[in-house]
Amino acid sequence: MRTGDSGGDATGQYSNDDLLGDIFVLPYVDFEPDWAFIVDNGGRARGYLVATPDTRAFVDRYRADWLPGFTAKYAPTGEPGAASGTEAHMIHEGLHPERMLIPELDAYPAHLHIDLLPELQAQGLGRKLIRALVEKLRAAGVPGVHLGVSPTNTNARAFYARLGFSPLPSEPAGTLLGLRTDITV
Repeated sequence: MRTGDSGGDATGQYSNDDLLGDIFVLPYVDFEPDWAFIVDNGGRARGYLVATPDTRAFVDRYRADWLPGFTAKYAPTGEPGAASGTEAHMIHEGLHPERMLIPELDAYPAHLHIDLLPELQAQGLGRKLIRALVEKLRAAGVPGVHLGVSPTNTNARAFYARLGFSPLPSEPAGTLLGLRTDITV
């Protein structure tokens, strides 16, 4: 929650502080534990990177195994036209995993979510997490990875650009970024 509002603290922003984790973290830990990387300092998680090497398979599993519990916990009130970042928008995101099936999926079949608490940012940990993921994806024969980033999160956008992520053609606003795994991060 501490980085869930375009890099800022989203605690208390939604009626349930579990909402963002229930969409962007926990299904990955449950379904893809081998693709979860944790940063801790003395036994407390202070950051993470979660990913899936196969977004299509992840969407299928999310729909079959995660969505029933999500729907029971969060009333399906999310509207497609709700303003970005609102609770209605986030619930809509959680109810529609097909949003992850981007046109560039053949070239960038993996996707990731990464968060570091502010006190651990700008120390090279994010780069190390993404480097570890890219190396693992490359070894598994996965050609590329993508992620979504808020257009207002300028620090994250600059970070991803430094690592070699570039905007994907299907999203002219540049909120979808891709990285080929054959490059060095």
